[in-house]
Amino acid sequence: MRVLEMTDVGVRRGTSWLLSDLTWQVDEADRWVVIGPNGAGKTTALTIASTRMFPSAGSVEVLGERMGAVDLSELRPRVGFASSALMREIPMHETAADLVVTAAYGITGRWQEHYAEEDMDRARSLLAMWGAQGYADRPFASLSEGERKRVLIARALMSDPELLLLDEPGAGLDLAGREELVGMLGEFASDPFSPTLILVTHHLEEIPPGVTHALILGKGRPIAAGPIAATLTSENISMAYGMNISVTSIDERWLATATR
Repeated sequence: MRVLEMTDVGVRRGTSWLLSDLTWQVDEADRWVVIGPNGAGKTTALTIASTRMFPSAGSVEVLGERMGAVDLSELRPRVGFASSALMREIPMHETAADLVVTAAYGITGRWQEHYAEEDMDRARSLLAMWGAQGYADRPFASLSEGERKRVLIARALMSDPELLLLDEPGAGLDLAGREELVGMLGEFASDPFSPTLILVTHHLEEIPPGVTHALILGKGRPIAAGPIAATLTSENISMAYGMNISVTSIDERWLATATR
């Protein structure tokens, strides 16, 4: 099943194109990483895939529905989305458990609405899945960067989505926090019953095992896309970052180093 299809997609702001000429297909069993430097268009592409941004050019189909010809309020619960930008919308007094459960209704603050016991049970189960059960009742503001990232991923899964989008899940984490998260994401990506996964990162070291495909962007344009081993080459990464970079892989972990 085709989960995402972009055809000649572009996003224009004023006279500048943030993204252009992107044609990209993602199938149900795929696990993708989108990689490239700052300003490459990675977050723009992911935001379009989340149905939270319309392209200026081209066409987009998400889960078989064409953007512009479907009620997005019905489509969005089928797409889980975790982004650091979401943190700005979260009331800092909100507990981790409440933050997760409110995703079932697409809101970020709990007010007077009532949630069934099974909703709360699912929220706490998802927090436990991502190693966050110990701070379910703590205010979001009191959590560390790594704890917040885990809560946001649990939140993105609350509606049992068919497509999960993670925008820089490892950003801001120290070495231990990054490695813990990469390990969890690797287990998730390797589970055939997990939803289709697309994650964005700047760093090859943050790519978890189990990722099957890569899309490389540079200066708002696609450089390469396809099976990860054939796509994450020194040549393609060097082209994206504008410098000579050597790419190596050991046991499904990736490393990039500058060369002279």
